[in-house]
Amino acid sequence: FKVQNICGTADVGFPIRLEGLVYAHSAFASYEPELFPGLIYRLVSPRVVFLIFVSGKLVITGAKKESDLSLALTKLYPTLVEFKKTQITTTLSTTTNANQASTQQQQLQLQQGLLTDQGSAKQMEEV
Repeated sequence: FKVQNICGTADVGFPIRLEGLVYAHSAFASYEPELFPGLIYRLVSPRVVFLIFVSGKLVITGAKKESDLSLALTKLYPTLVEFKKTQITTTLSTTTNANQASTQQQQLQLQQGLLTDQGSAKQMEEV
């Protein structure tokens, strides 16, 4: 028998921005999330195909030798790091924190006698 194809899996340990990767490497990559959740990246040398998922998990297929798998990952890894997803803070938490601070400020003013009742607090909130 003869080995025709070797497959491997890897996890880079960080999420990947697939849209940015396919945009920057359109000659080698294709991504149709409506059809398949992974980006298909065809490396020329060694001639292997990567399936790259947002989670950072990879499938490498098409290698003839095990050394092709490691060489291919070594070549592609810096590109994956370049398109690493960064943490995004939501404005919802900022808005919630601002509302909590406003409520705490109104409670403090009520305790200090600066506001006479809750109606005044509502009016001040609108201003």
